[in-house]
Amino acid sequence: MLLSRILEGGQRVAAVARREEIAHMLRTRGPVLRDEKGERTVRGDLEVFVQPPREGVYDFILLATPPNGVEAAARDTAHLLAPHGAMVVLQNGLCEELVARIVGEPRVIGAIVAWGASSPETGVYERTSSGGIVLGVLSGEPDPRLPQLAQVLRAVCPVTFTGNLRGARWSKLAINCAISTLGTVGGSRVGPLLRHAFVRRLAMEVFTEVFQVARAEGVKLEKVASTVDLAWLTLSESEQRAHASPSLLIKHAMLLAIGARYRRLRSSMLAAIERGREPPVDFLNGEVVQRGRIHGLQVPVNERLLEAVHAMSRRELTPGVETLRHLHAQTRPQRH
Repeated sequence: MLLSRILEGGQRVAAVARREEIAHMLRTRGPVLRDEKGERTVRGDLEVFVQPPREGVYDFILLATPPNGVEAAARDTAHLLAPHGAMVVLQNGLCEELVARIVGEPRVIGAIVAWGASSPETGVYERTSSGGIVLGVLSGEPDPRLPQLAQVLRAVCPVTFTGNLRGARWSKLAINCAISTLGTVGGSRVGPLLRHAFVRRLAMEVFTEVFQVARAEGVKLEKVASTVDLAWLTLSESEQRAHASPSLLIKHAMLLAIGARYRRLRSSMLAAIERGREPPVDFLNGEVVQRGRIHGLQVPVNERLLEAVHAMSRRELTPGVETLRHLHAQTRPQRH
């Protein structure tokens, strides 16, 4: 989806497809885009490689792999980066830190994507939810490259900036750990799943655990898209013990509204499992579990979700609402 919209914006794009099947389709036909404007084949100045070229100089290298492929992509393309260029980290999770170890922190830009897309067929890209992109750097300092990159990305969606990339990234991590992973284990799109009260409760518990770990990490959390304060969706001590309360009722209503807005959103991890690929859950709930242990914090819901996704990738567990219901029952004794 990103590639198609940038091409439509008139930019010259060089892409590494990795798979010959995809590369051939993009070269011969071009990408097919499905969004609010309908379906169309996108034409433009597109050069497609299966492996990164040996030579070239690029101001921005957009890393659009799954999180478990970001380090390899950064290593394989580092030689192509202009002296004052930057690698743009589009992955969910905390991948800016991983890329910074390879190319150095000053050469990393974080891009937090708030919209959803999928690829139902080879070379076909479908937008499943709306939203923008938030750009920032790990130092939090003003960076002249950010407005330059924004000019390119505004062909895709609205672009804003943050001086607290870590805080914004951790807020997005909370969303992914809840919505994406629950969607994977539940085997369905976000909207239908969040109609179940126990799924909304699990989401709030995931938010709570992620935010506890973030605070222990010294991260000041940011609102998502400047509208939803996820900290408000965490559970207080009294709410953790309660089954119902006026404040819980409001929080359930908020999650129902989020489910309605992103009702068509389908987890990319679920698609990875269906295609026989390793789901990047270690970069989501796995980060929370690992860092929680470092700080001596219990994160039982994230731990169970992590185990469940890995079990699904091994074909030992079947995704579905009943699987989520069982997980919910398993975590009850640990929450009281």
